[in-house]
Amino acid sequence: MSKSILIVEDEKILRISLADALKAEGYGVLAVADGNEALAALGEGEFSLVITDIRLPGAGGAEILRKTLSESPSTPVIMMTAYATVRDAVEAMRGGAFDYVTKPFDLDEMLVTIHKALEVQSITTDNIRLRKELNSFYQSPNIIGESKAMQAVFAILDKVSRTDSTVLILGESGTGKELIASTIHYQGARKDKPIIRVNCAALPAELIESELFGYEKGAFTGAVARKPGRFDLADGGTLFLDEIGDLPPLTQTKILRVLEERTFERLGATETVRVDVRVIAATNKDLEQEVKRGRFREDLYYRLNVIPVLLPPLRRRKEDIPLLIHAFSRRFSDRMGTSVSFSAEAVDALMQYSFPGNVRELLNVVERCIALAGGRIIHRQDLPAHIVAPRQAKTSLATLQEITAEAERAHIARIVQLTQGNRSKAAEILGISRKTLWEKINVYQLDL
Repeated sequence: MSKSILIVEDEKILRISLADALKAEGYGVLAVADGNEALAALGEGEFSLVITDIRLPGAGGAEILRKTLSESPSTPVIMMTAYATVRDAVEAMRGGAFDYVTKPFDLDEMLVTIHKALEVQSITTDNIRLRKELNSFYQSPNIIGESKAMQAVFAILDKVSRTDSTVLILGESGTGKELIASTIHYQGARKDKPIIRVNCAALPAELIESELFGYEKGAFTGAVARKPGRFDLADGGTLFLDEIGDLPPLTQTKILRVLEERTFERLGATETVRVDVRVIAATNKDLEQEVKRGRFREDLYYRLNVIPVLLPPLRRRKEDIPLLIHAFSRRFSDRMGTSVSFSAEAVDALMQYSFPGNVRELLNVVERCIALAGGRIIHRQDLPAHIVAPRQAKTSLATLQEITAEAERAHIARIVQLTQGNRSKAAEILGISRKTLWEKINVYQLDL
């Protein structure tokens, strides 16, 4: 698509020369001699760039600049004048002009300035488009789920996104905690600012503080320059701390201070840095149990747990599995340039599976099936063996280990049912942590 440029210049020879040069470069050009004509043109059409003299018949260049930026803030404006003064230049740049050119100018140099302005315009337009796409994608309806459990999550997201409160997202691995964090950010008032993601479990304990808070030059061997931390980068936006249950104790203390005072010090620094950051944390650990065991600060837990969001495991929202399969199938089919769908029998088999890896596991299964598909339909026999293989029947000559495991399985199922699904209470009765209870439910593939 050809870029469209508006030239506003009352000197005929200059106007024609510049217009001809730009047309030769392949641009669409509208050249006018009067400021009022320029204002009318701006009201009728869109331009990728405006080049205008400051002093014109009719409306002046300053008025054209204001009109352009009010109609299209991403459109750059290059100002020209034969009466160069420092004041003119300052006023033009303060008004939002991209650049200021003094006449007479070298045409080749002018073309370089024009190309730079159009590159900036293109990048700005792309950023606006991508941000709109992000804002559209991270809307609750685009998080797939029609189950009651997910509708409850959507109701919380709609409310929490309007606030600036700290959020703690709880759920097993693979339930989509990062997607929920991104949704909260892009639905909120900070959506035009960055969201910085940190996986606390992936960072070595000796590096995590320098990553979060940054460091000054000379703070330690190898610190050859100042490095901003993740809190610096997230200033004005959101910091997503995934797997926060894995933070070492000293770092927990510093995180608590940032949450309470919005201040911190970089490693090796004496000055205090103030930031405006919304924190969203997530974990698959039972933080209440971690607090009881002395592994997680109680005051930090309560400071994080302002608004808890509990994501259900996939086995608790099986009615969403067909929707997820359809969405994932379209995604990978488009990516691989094919058109593959799952048969009713295959979908039924997937709905019978417990999915200990949750939505992430289902995503991987769908990708694998489509990548290896021999036709346009995925049948039951095309699914991974561990999903379709029937459970082995118990024999009368079962081992002691098998008998013990079956007894444990039955006892856990009974206690969870007696507590009406209250896993914290069930774990307390069983004398194990809530995390251990989750793990055993996954191992035994209990549908509770």
